Amino acid sequence: MTNWRQRINDANAEALRRMLAARPFWVDVATVPMSAKEIRHSGPPITWERMSGAQRGAVMCAARFEGWDDDPSAFSFEPNHHHGGVGPMAGVVSPSMPVFILEDHASRRRAYAALEEPRMNFGAYDDAAVALRRYWRDELAPALRDAIRKRRGGLDLVPLIARALHRGDEMHNRPAAATSLMLVELAADLPRHAIEYIRDDEIFFLSLSMGAAKLIADAGRDVEDSTIVTAMARNGTDFGIRVSGLGDRWFTAPSPVASGLFLSGYGPADAGADMGDSAITETAGLGGMVLQGAPAINEMLGVTASEAWEAAAEMTQITTALHPTWTLPALDFRGAPIGIDIRKVVDTGILPLIDTAIAHREPGHAIIGAGLTRPPMECFAKALRAFADERDIVSSRA
Repeated sequence: MTNWRQRINDANAEALRRMLAARPFWVDVATVPMSAKEIRHSGPPITWERMSGAQRGAVMCAARFEGWDDDPSAFSFEPNHHHGGVGPMAGVVSPSMPVFILEDHASRRRAYAALEEPRMNFGAYDDAAVALRRYWRDELAPALRDAIRKRRGGLDLVPLIARALHRGDEMHNRPAAATSLMLVELAADLPRHAIEYIRDDEIFFLSLSMGAAKLIADAGRDVEDSTIVTAMARNGTDFGIRVSGLGDRWFTAPSPVASGLFLSGYGPADAGADMGDSAITETAGLGGMVLQGAPAINEMLGVTASEAWEAAAEMTQITTALHPTWTLPALDFRGAPIGIDIRKVVDTGILPLIDTAIAHREPGHAIIGAGLTRPPMECFAKALRAFADERDIVSSRA
């Protein structure tokens, strides 16, 4: 009789070994190969007909940016995750949009991450949103490309993230220290306009933390019999997860609406369902998983310090290991909890904690707030049932 508990534990240890061995570097800024009229987006697969308002708005902005006059329903849509990429909020990438290129120096696997910004990513498609994308394509991306290519091998992100965690970042809603550290590394090779743009956007590093987390999570993919989560993503309609031992399949449920604080003029009735590939940061042990180390963002998320501490403290109960390099001073330098195990989520009823931004439920708006959410339990229950059924495991508590 197969000892499934030990077999799964061994598989999870191997998945974690691979994840912790990953060495993501930022190496380039470039466009990625895409077919004509193709749009990449955040979350699991989605059609135009089922897209949320904010994601539709981002698609319309991309169409204006590209000069496409077609009905958006005629475009082809592909998740970023299906092509080794991630994008914040709507996560929309079109053929002419440069993206950050990252490489895992351990495996030579590459990933891309779309630009973080507060307009198109949230569904705005006005002139200001299109102009910001053109500035990115024509001025900021080339400046960053030239600067990063001057660094042999690129910028090593694991130690930079470690330093940022010691300065109060959690790398999802607050990568302010990481943005500053990155800017110091590149400033000598950047023009003044690029320095000023990054200086004024404290969350700029989010794209790089997402790309690093994508490479780390992907390193743990496709380990037979592993129950470790390798992706969490949402498109404003569906929330989906992927699991190492279950390959490329998505296990989905309706995406929740985050609770938090809103910008002036907006409230809970305006909020769309949660959206974005940025929960890849939590998949790799960052974001809401280490909220105790980032007290400066508690008010922005609509929680007290004690509430944030209590919620994040639960994360060690559903993960497999503590990161040896990403440590938290507030926890006496204990490591970040990494390796979400679907068995533990279902058994404990504790869901991963995600800190997120909030988009409007209708197209045409920039960012409207920020807050906290958790995935639907249904995603994890579906994945665990599929895992057990595939292996003829009688008890889902294997």
